Amino acid sequence: MVSQKVVIKNPTGLHLRPAGILCKEAMQFKSLITFTFRGNTANAKSVLSVLGACVKCGDEIEIVCEGADESQALQTLVNAIENGLGE
Repeated sequence: MVSQKVVIKNPTGLHLRPAGILCKEAMQFKSLITFTFRGNTANAKSVLSVLGACVKCGDEIEIVCEGADESQALQTLVNAIENGLGE
């Protein structure tokens, strides 16, 4: 299991479009990929789960990856978030 904290940089937080991009990136991997925010855990492969977390700009989440390709999955998701998830 690997994890890393990352700050959401999108001006509007994780709304539908960036949530979709995050899920699309996460679904490339076999690992279980979740993130924790304010004590709650969300499935990074589920758009509804990501949207339900209500993550806003400037919020810090911790991405947790567990499985065969966990290191690559973590790095890919952290890079996608730091690059603004398409925004």
